[in-house]
Amino acid sequence: MMALVELKGITKVYKSGGGVEVQAVKGIDLTIEAGEFVAIMGPSGSGKSTTMNTLGCLDRPTSGTYHLDGQEVARMSRDEWARIRNLKLGFVFQGFNLLARTSALENVELPLLYQGVRSSAERRERAMASLASVGLEKRYHHVPSQMSGGEQQRVAIARALVTRPVIVLADEPTGNLDSKTSDEVMALFDSLNKQGQTLVLVTHEPDVALKCRRVVLFRDGLIIGDGNPAEVLATQGRGVIS
Repeated sequence: MMALVELKGITKVYKSGGGVEVQAVKGIDLTIEAGEFVAIMGPSGSGKSTTMNTLGCLDRPTSGTYHLDGQEVARMSRDEWARIRNLKLGFVFQGFNLLARTSALENVELPLLYQGVRSSAERRERAMASLASVGLEKRYHHVPSQMSGGEQQRVAIARALVTRPVIVLADEPTGNLDSKTSDEVMALFDSLNKQGQTLVLVTHEPDVALKCRRVVLFRDGLIIGDGNPAEVLATQGRGVIS
């Protein structure tokens, strides 16, 4: 049975302004099973962000294959990518990316509009259920400026979950939060994962990675560690995380 995510021989080459080629990712293999909770770590320029963009169907690899939920998606068209993102992927960002003048409920409903859910009653029901799953059902009418950073990130997580994605990709989801709020968000991710949600997050914070169940460590476009977070960070993390 194929894994939920399967990258094989993935490379990514960028051309600089002077025509110099920079190899951001150098032939990596990565498999993620359904139900995993994975942290991707590495210093700037290590290839972690390029890999995350590949997983999110935001950046096409130069070579290699990417199977997501049984489909080869690396060579799909941009329109097909948009459909895959709407149907199978949920995104959580460091900066929350909420619409400022729009209520929490309307922010969470938005992906359902893109997905083509025409019934306003169904959109509201699903958005309210998603807000309830992150403990914000009583704050549905508030706009972002009326919410704390932690509450805004919870709305962003609810928005990522509302389409029932097979995988949620989170890019530095605790980067704009204080340590207490960061712990609360990670506890929420842990709870969602225990309910079966597959989660992959990029982080530069070892304390955050230790709350995941697996860490994949990048350096110089290669994976140099993959496994139990405490073990990987203790043996291979020194001098790598920044």
